[in-house]
Amino acid sequence: MRKQTFNALKFFFVFWVFQDLTEYSAKSDQRGSHQSDARLFGIPDDNLAPHRRFVPRSLIASARSSGILARVQAGAPASSPQATGRIKAFDWLRGAAVLVMIQCHALTLLRPELRAGTLYRRIDFVDGLVAPAFIFAAGFSLALVQIRGAAGGAQTARMLKTMRRLAEVLVVATLVNWMWFPILREPRWIARIDILHCIGLSLLVALPILAGLAKHPRALQWVSLALAALAFGAAPFAETVRGPLAALLNTSTESIFPLVPWAGYVYLGASAGAAASAGGKRLQHWLLGLAALGALISLVHPLLVGLYPPKHLAINEPTTHGERLAIVCLLTVGLVLLEQRSSKARRASRIAWFVEVFGTSSLAAYFFHQALLYYGDWGFSFYGRWGNRSGWAKYCALTAALIGATFVLARIVDWLYRRASSLRLGPTDSGRKAALSQPP
Repeated sequence: MRKQTFNALKFFFVFWVFQDLTEYSAKSDQRGSHQSDARLFGIPDDNLAPHRRFVPRSLIASARSSGILARVQAGAPASSPQATGRIKAFDWLRGAAVLVMIQCHALTLLRPELRAGTLYRRIDFVDGLVAPAFIFAAGFSLALVQIRGAAGGAQTARMLKTMRRLAEVLVVATLVNWMWFPILREPRWIARIDILHCIGLSLLVALPILAGLAKHPRALQWVSLALAALAFGAAPFAETVRGPLAALLNTSTESIFPLVPWAGYVYLGASAGAAASAGGKRLQHWLLGLAALGALISLVHPLLVGLYPPKHLAINEPTTHGERLAIVCLLTVGLVLLEQRSSKARRASRIAWFVEVFGTSSLAAYFFHQALLYYGDWGFSFYGRWGNRSGWAKYCALTAALIGATFVLARIVDWLYRRASSLRLGPTDSGRKAALSQPP
């Protein structure tokens, strides 16, 4: 009983931190492009005049001189949605990755003998795209935020806010390890690098580089590509590292997502973010170029066999990552084109909205689906009830139920966040209240 109470307290504490972390998510960036221009200068989106006394005069003067203030007041669009607005295609990419991740983790419900054969191998191949897609999207967002901050004269503020978010991600990652492993008795589990650690540490390492080049997007684009090549190219040799750095560089200490080679996707995403900052079709062209590069790498396997020791190549094979990069980039291009089509229709489909919820609430979805699937201290968990005992039909039904339950819980947390944010705003913040209350 004491152990269950302690685990329950751990669960609530981790949940509280997750809920607090959603406060700093990018959901407020889902408004129009001219409003995003205003946010770069720290100017509230709506009812600009009542807030003007809270905005530094220098920022208002800078916005006025650049013509952004006039566009905001007139409601005119900015130069390009990709250059200034939120790119929903990457919300959809994250959302699709979360959905596939839930399906992947739910495979533990299958009977062991069913985890073999052609169908399972094909599902496993698709599941292998989750981490690349998610880390790629994280790198994209980090680069784009830093470039927009530099363009709007708010780079330092953006960088500090990003550092705070990354610190919180690392804290949550450690707390998640605490949920599943006895880190108080066995501190070695703290150093276990899972996906959240990988994303947080990779972005933290990349942040000074991206911030330093934020005023030069073209240079950032090519430097990021070179760093990605270095991360993937050095990965097979990192398998020989032992000691304190082993947890960061290979899987010898039970780390699942060491920084090498997975940080390479951060830099690939950053290069795409730099391309997107230019607006127009630069993003699509760059993604197609990355896809072609990935396909080329996947075709030169015989050459790479001669460059790397075979036992190391089998673990971190660059050709495998080249294939994944090509697929993720082509999928992203398709989502960008779909976003353009839906923006012309002025209304996204319900399917797009459903996927977008998982993309904008990815941390909450990550937390809740794991708690529902594995956390049995409440007397129920999907794995405790059906683990290793389900056929394909039951597995599909249970996965759908798990996705549905995760969706509902993520929406509840999102509603609580919006409600709490609305209550915290003063009476003069009616415009921001309206923005928070708008449906996605």
